[in-house]
Amino acid sequence: QVQLVESGGGSVQPGGSLRLSCAASGGIFAINSMGWYRQAPGKQRERVASITSGGGTTNYVDSVKGRFTISDDNAKRTVYLQMNSLKPEDTAVYYCNLNARQIYGPYKDYWGQGTQVTVSS
Repeated sequence: QVQLVESGGGSVQPGGSLRLSCAASGGIFAINSMGWYRQAPGKQRERVASITSGGGTTNYVDSVKGRFTISDDNAKRTVYLQMNSLKPEDTAVYYCNLNARQIYGPYKDYWGQGTQVTVSS
């Protein structure tokens, strides 16, 4: 059973920093990509950043470019999101996403439980 365990959320003042981590485990045969999504109250879930396995390609939503950095540790099957210069509009529940397949089966999306990030003075 594939599991994603997130950590690193919390409360911070505007301009502050947080680092999210997400570790994947359980029967993973191959990883296509990992990423982070977020959902603020009353809004749709949006993709914040993604990275292909081994760090080959990264993508960011425009609103976080230059402030957030996604990275991964392939050996640890862990993805990180370094968030700097945080703004109140970054407040949301952040979800880790894994696109991977088990030894028998297609690639599919897996999700973490979500971690709250609150940016407020």
